[in-house]
Amino acid sequence: MTPTVADAPGFAERYRVIQSRDRRFDGQFVTAVRSTRIYCRPSCPARTPNEENVTFYATSAAAHEAGYRACKRCLPEAAPGSPQWDVRGDVVARAMRLIADGVVDREGVPGLARRLGYSSRHLTRLLAAELGAGPLALARAHRAHTARTLLVGTDLSSADVAFSAGFTSIRQFTETIGEVFGMPPRDLRARRSHASGIEASAGEIDLALPVRGPIDTTGLFGWMRAHAIPGVEQGDDRSFARVVRLPGGPAWFEVRLADDGRLRLRARLSALADLGTLISRIRRLFDLDADPLAIDEALARHPELAPAVAAIPGVRVPGAVDADEMLLRAMIGQQISVAAARTMQGRLSAELGERVAVGPEAMTLFPTPAAIAERGLEVLRGPAARMRAIVEAAAALSDGTLELSAGDDAAEQRAKLLSRRGIGPWTADYVRMRVLGDPDVLLPGDVAARAGAAALGLPSDPAGFTAWSERLAPWRSYAMAHYWYAAPVTQAWRSPAETAAAAAVTRPRRRTTSTRVDLRAVDVVLPSSPPAPESERSA
Repeated sequence: MTPTVADAPGFAERYRVIQSRDRRFDGQFVTAVRSTRIYCRPSCPARTPNEENVTFYATSAAAHEAGYRACKRCLPEAAPGSPQWDVRGDVVARAMRLIADGVVDREGVPGLARRLGYSSRHLTRLLAAELGAGPLALARAHRAHTARTLLVGTDLSSADVAFSAGFTSIRQFTETIGEVFGMPPRDLRARRSHASGIEASAGEIDLALPVRGPIDTTGLFGWMRAHAIPGVEQGDDRSFARVVRLPGGPAWFEVRLADDGRLRLRARLSALADLGTLISRIRRLFDLDADPLAIDEALARHPELAPAVAAIPGVRVPGAVDADEMLLRAMIGQQISVAAARTMQGRLSAELGERVAVGPEAMTLFPTPAAIAERGLEVLRGPAARMRAIVEAAAALSDGTLELSAGDDAAEQRAKLLSRRGIGPWTADYVRMRVLGDPDVLLPGDVAARAGAAALGLPSDPAGFTAWSERLAPWRSYAMAHYWYAAPVTQAWRSPAETAAAAAVTRPRRRTTSTRVDLRAVDVVLPSSPPAPESERSA
């Protein structure tokens, strides 16, 4: 979205949004007011500015570049991220995901451009044309947002805040905060609220995670708990914790549902500069930048699915904190139950992972692709062809022959995964859903999802399931979540009250020509996927 002024298409719609102060649009664009030189989030409680004084920008970085500073009242930098960077798959959206992951800070604009397959000059032109700011300005705005979060949410020193946010010097940090927020860091910190009463342990960061509600925390924490690898991850009905490998070293984090209903993050890092990257990956893991009202509204238009949406509003699709790990976990989980996959992944981590004490207690990092490539066959158990395929994939990830990231082109990622032995359509599409956050993935070979569709009275044979679900585009990934949650095997980790509500709205099963689905081979929600594309089965 280029700057939108009064006579431009879309202006009237956005102006109505700021008149209504609709929180749903916070993070999706900012409102710049020429008379005050301030930009705000759409829901800012201040008096609505006159139309002739308003310009809309897609990002705060574009407003910064145009000479505006952030509103001190609504703090637009504290809004949830824009959902369009996950919904869209074009180069601009892919660039935004990588910038949020810290690629520009670590590799510069040339590194970002290389990952996207463009020259630095052309990429800068593309971003400036659509967003009004180039990659350096966008990365600078992201650093400013992280710094503001730390200043108002922690007791870190200004120096620690500066380097945690990715600034290379205190002077750069001070100047940027002054330009963006119109006040020095100490004044911004003085404006924070102490009402939460949160006290972090020494060396620990504790922050609130902005969320665009509603959000299905029962499903998110249930999913994480059901798939948690012993020794690597821990979860219960209100929290999830794990250790993860970041560019600066290992880190531990815990996301929990606080008593006030907000999601909070606790983290301990080896390198403070990794904090922005960690926050970005956690937001992707929990799908926190989704627009649940838009998704629920679209899915609920179909009477067959409306009861499921009403029973579980704000459903999210879990993402991934590490793309390489996600692929290897998906391959290990092919054709076996979730419990069996967790056992194998736990054994693999115990044997080949690195034990670290970065968190409150020692935990194990999931093994690197190099470790699995070297010794995976000694630890993994199962069909020889499948074990070799896993080790070969790990070797390709280790030597760079295969590269995966949140900035991949969806079609290209799927094609290169399908070209490898042992990776079929289910695995490639499941990785696309989890790593890229693609909102429109359907897995017709997923046993649990088709069982959930049958429980909702929908066709459950692969052809009928696929044909019926086409009407749900572009939100089929979120429909998959509803299918999974409707399956009998997931009810063990949904709350009793919610299970009863879902049962009350479940429609009678219609007669179909589907083959019988055997759920005894599936523990929770992760379905089976065969070892090779040409032999992948639908059940």
